[in-house]
Amino acid sequence: PLNSRISSGWNGCYQAIYQVNNVLETVERQPESPLRTTILGEAHYFRGYLYHLLVTRWGGVPIVMSATMKKLPRNSEEEVWDFIESELEQAGRFLDGGIEPVDCYFVSKNAVTALQARVKLERGKKKEAMALAEELIINGRYVLDDFEKIFRGQTNTEVIFSFSCLKEESNITLSTLFYTYAHPNKGSYIYVPAEEVMNMYETSDKRKDISVTNIKTDPCINKYPSGQTGTDPVIVSRLAEMYLVSAEAQGLEKGLHRLNELREKRGLKAVRPQTEDEFLKCILDERRKEFLAEGFRYYDLIRTGRAKSDLDLLDNQLRLPIPGKELILNPNLTPNPGY
Repeated sequence: PLNSRISSGWNGCYQAIYQVNNVLETVERQPESPLRTTILGEAHYFRGYLYHLLVTRWGGVPIVMSATMKKLPRNSEEEVWDFIESELEQAGRFLDGGIEPVDCYFVSKNAVTALQARVKLERGKKKEAMALAEELIINGRYVLDDFEKIFRGQTNTEVIFSFSCLKEESNITLSTLFYTYAHPNKGSYIYVPAEEVMNMYETSDKRKDISVTNIKTDPCINKYPSGQTGTDPVIVSRLAEMYLVSAEAQGLEKGLHRLNELREKRGLKAVRPQTEDEFLKCILDERRKEFLAEGFRYYDLIRTGRAKSDLDLLDNQLRLPIPGKELILNPNLTPNPGY
């Protein structure tokens, strides 16, 4: 509970939620216009996204719907999930009547659909998840693209929404977390890939060199190459996730072709699992390789019941601890069990 990375993650989400609530309260007072409609859609999207970050790490958390400093108690996990779905539904309605985004660095109706597909899958609403994912796969606007384009700032047909950190607005340098100071662009080397991660890509896998590299003798994640010299976009949604959402939601018999279509694009042979359990393992292995260092793995293993066996976690480690400072400042908060 006293770890600084625990508190910074929690505080970052709630600071952003405060900003979003402030935007909503301000814009709702403005006269009707396409710009007002667009901003409301974007704000509801971000509020849903931020609560998704919170619920998948801490479980039930306080739902704050105004720019308030009130010390609120925790809502239940189910209430937070319901709130996320409600926010995304509102976002979709507003963005339907808003300004058409010029590129993937603006929130679009498709970005809402992609996040809805993720949430539906995580809640076990597989038919809805499949329908939303397939909507994006077959609408023709997005196509699986070369992996290096996605993570090297090149124009591509795969990214649905990417959050771009502009230097004049932010000092967020995601990439500095992954590189050593020996890298030409420098880095603080907070997250070091395990040996099994460095060895999990097949030679033919087109994701390998973009995903991992060695800086002298140090293994590094290689997706965010700016280091301390610039900022890399935070990719929130892309088409590859929709292929894997659709595959997992449909199950072995109907979903295998989506998994193998993605594998073929990444330079790999088709897999032929024989049981649903084998199929889910193939899905999770593919997600691990596809989304390395994108923030999926921990919750993927939790939601599928594999975190304790695969990561050797204790029961209480299926949730992060509520930051100790927050428990002191807000007597209405309760700690997660085991901390």
